[in-house]
Amino acid sequence: MQLDWSALGEVAAVSTGVTVGVVVVFALGVLGLARAETAREGDGGTDPVGLGVAGLCFLACASVVAYGIYLIVPQFH
Repeated sequence: MQLDWSALGEVAAVSTGVTVGVVVVFALGVLGLARAETAREGDGGTDPVGLGVAGLCFLACASVVAYGIYLIVPQFH
């Protein structure tokens, strides 16, 4: 049995990069929600930018997860 070490390294690098990227985007979403909550507690208003950033970040995370499930489940192809 032969292993293609370069392909294995490529898969490991891409999966590590995507994992770090999703974690960073999710953390930015949590930061956006925290800023919106701070604005609501501070002056009673809302922070639409914080809520928008949080929504986009969580949508991006959900999209990556949905694409991963699409790749794993053979009935979706």
